[in-house]
Amino acid sequence: AMLRASLRQVSAALKEGRVTPTELCQRCLALIKSTKFLNAYITVAEETALKQAEESEERYKRGQPLGSLDGIPIAVKDNFNTAGIETTCASNMLKGYISPYNATVVQKLLDQGAVLLGKTNLDEFAMGSGSTDGVFGPVRNPWSYSKQYKEKSVPKCPSEDEESNWVITGGSSGGSAAAVSSFTCFAALGSDTGGSTRNPAAHCGVVGLKPTYGLISRHGLIPLVNSMDVPGILTRCVDDAAILLGSLAGHDPKDSTTIQDDFKPFELPDLTDVSKLSIGIPKEYHAPGLSNEILALWSKAADLFKNAGAKVVEVSLPHTHYSIVCYHVLCTAEVASNMARFDGLEYGHRSDLKDSTESMYAATRREGFNDVVRGRILSGNYFLLKQNYEKYFVKAQKVRRLIANDFVKVFRSGVDVLLTPTTLSDAAPYMEFIQEDNRTRSAQDDILTQAANMAGLPAINVPAALSERGLPVGLQFIGRSFQEKQLLAVAKWFEKQVQFPVIQLEEVKRHDSDVFQHQKSASFS
Repeated sequence: AMLRASLRQVSAALKEGRVTPTELCQRCLALIKSTKFLNAYITVAEETALKQAEESEERYKRGQPLGSLDGIPIAVKDNFNTAGIETTCASNMLKGYISPYNATVVQKLLDQGAVLLGKTNLDEFAMGSGSTDGVFGPVRNPWSYSKQYKEKSVPKCPSEDEESNWVITGGSSGGSAAAVSSFTCFAALGSDTGGSTRNPAAHCGVVGLKPTYGLISRHGLIPLVNSMDVPGILTRCVDDAAILLGSLAGHDPKDSTTIQDDFKPFELPDLTDVSKLSIGIPKEYHAPGLSNEILALWSKAADLFKNAGAKVVEVSLPHTHYSIVCYHVLCTAEVASNMARFDGLEYGHRSDLKDSTESMYAATRREGFNDVVRGRILSGNYFLLKQNYEKYFVKAQKVRRLIANDFVKVFRSGVDVLLTPTTLSDAAPYMEFIQEDNRTRSAQDDILTQAANMAGLPAINVPAALSERGLPVGLQFIGRSFQEKQLLAVAKWFEKQVQFPVIQLEEVKRHDSDVFQHQKSASFS
């Protein structure tokens, strides 16, 4: 039961001595082993985690815990640098790479006594929306093995079994979302460039927070798109996301894009009166491909606020239609620049081909990167060519400003928070998802989320309901810059109203004797 508790509950249990950090760590590690088939983790740092748990136990015995995260098992996406633990970005290019330093967010967690269980799976270099394109294989959605999904999923043909019926986690932080959803950790770090935290959170039935750009340090997060990357937070409830945000936010001298002011952690208020709130419904988010089911849920959520006394208004973000194309140009351009550092000389993979420096460069990058990464580098370099720079990159930057201004105008009109869908539909079966290429899939899956990254705004996915197939569906709240407290308070109110059903994970036996032994339900309270 302890593994299903919230951060606040488990922190209280640790302080009261009802469970020790070592016991908690051992239970999580045992569950990671029995859920290995989910492929949520790339590296499990068992020895390090147990050592950290023992140190935490000593602090509790002395009555000197470092804070509310002391002794709490947490996982980190494998594109954050961790000293002494391999950081691969799910790529052959970085297989075996061990960073000499910790990312700032990782260091902050460790400084507060958190226990780092391991590094979670992702799309290679975080380029994707399914967590299916990493070198370590795809991540399986824990809901594929839930009672809710099994009762409603009917095989399309008699020969179809659960082996071919499992659904994706979304991406690119799918490993972190699956880790939180399957109770192997209490919270996890992801990264969010165009929706990579919120998308898997929606598909895995967890809370996914993308903070305001600059609120949390990017130092040590291996960059994808410097101007949009944000460390993301994945938890089982909104309160837990607020606790983690309070621990991670604030100025970092190693990241010049972070805020200069000190960040004061806050306790989320319990909203009882929403009558002073103005909720905006952007009409452009009724995007092509949006399922009727999610459209109905979105409408129902708007009615929920309206019936509770909030002002619900339709708003327009007119440049939304251009956002995905604009995002693609800017994303690939920055990717091309960032990926240039992987040349086989300083760190990571180096080809054995030594005919010349140029041939070694070329062979290293061909062997180290997958087709998706190489394709984005190619696109980005095309957009950055001298004859194309003004036509594509500069024009995309101008459109990005227009998109950001759309949000500014809406918030100036008196709207407090925007309510939108997070994804177009529930999670797709893996076999169906891989029928389309990564570029097509990412364009579809990022359509509702990437605008918040281009505008640098905070956004959060809150699990809202189960689809007709028994899979999670989430809704997204977008707030004003640096107004996380208001955004999270609204999200918490909504979470309380919808009472998202708990995942009922059944015992699953597979041909390789892996067993999913978690039979009880989770608690979001």
